[in-house]
Amino acid sequence: MSDSEQKPRIGLDIGTSRIVMARRIQGKFEYQAQLNAFVTIPFSRLTQRVLKKEGIPHTVREQEIIVYGNESEKFADFFHLETRRPMRNGVLNPSEPDNLALVRQIVVSLAGGGDKQGGKLCFSLPGLSLGSDDGLKFHEAAIRQILGELGYELRCITEGLAVVYAELESSNYTGIGISCGGGMCNICLAYLSVPVMAFSVPKAGDFVDSSAASATGEVTTRVRTLKEQSFAFNGNHPDKIHQALAVYYDDLIGSLIRAMCEAFSTARNLPRLDRPVPLVLSGGSALPQGFLEHFEHALRESDFPLAVSEVTLASDPLYSTAKGALMFALADM
Repeated sequence: MSDSEQKPRIGLDIGTSRIVMARRIQGKFEYQAQLNAFVTIPFSRLTQRVLKKEGIPHTVREQEIIVYGNESEKFADFFHLETRRPMRNGVLNPSEPDNLALVRQIVVSLAGGGDKQGGKLCFSLPGLSLGSDDGLKFHEAAIRQILGELGYELRCITEGLAVVYAELESSNYTGIGISCGGGMCNICLAYLSVPVMAFSVPKAGDFVDSSAASATGEVTTRVRTLKEQSFAFNGNHPDKIHQALAVYYDDLIGSLIRAMCEAFSTARNLPRLDRPVPLVLSGGSALPQGFLEHFEHALRESDFPLAVSEVTLASDPLYSTAKGALMFALADM
């Protein structure tokens, strides 16, 4: 058994909507995920005992109980509340003072600590938003701090590159990887595994959810739940929420393709590719039925500056970024 297999290796996708952990156990990839979200409920010792008995992740702050992870959405839906996010637009949410502590709690619930086993962990970062840092340097430093305190040896890669590593082995990791997440869409063009250009677009699933909620007067958490349960690009929109989701998904796809056209068209020193490259889509916002076909049609109709051989959907869209980070940890740490 190699040294890389003796010591724990973890890939961690720290996304706005979800935190996903990937490991390889006996040659198979295994994943765990928690929503990167929380709700607060009034504190009482009885409630605290019940939550502990039910195994619901929570923490106590003054006169509040903070329920975080997957259970937060259930509480929010039941009590008609909005979930709150430790992160926004791909980085730590400055409006939430306990953002870093909550991200740490969720990471610990998934991965634990690495100090006793010499664990090595690769985590994802968003690409730079076009023309702006958007708090990325502080976000990276803060995430490094909490993961380092847990005892892990760390590396990081951008989300788009992680998608390339996870999905484009057949093209020797040459092509375009896109992660359509909650806070932003991340894009990376790679050539033989080397990142050529990586960037992000600050419009993604949260934009669709909040815009559709505003247009219909519904709670955003409820809109997101309906989207994940039943929305599809099939022309059949039974109510105003589904109609609004269709409108803002069209907006999202159009904005993403326009941003890619502009970025690749104006990039300096972009290498001359001798053949068309594959493009792969991943992330939770790419999950609705028909998204792939809708995106590919819009891409083919645009003036996209790169020749694209095929457009595919990742084998496990929710887990691609974590898988790619793990592959990097296995190969380079």
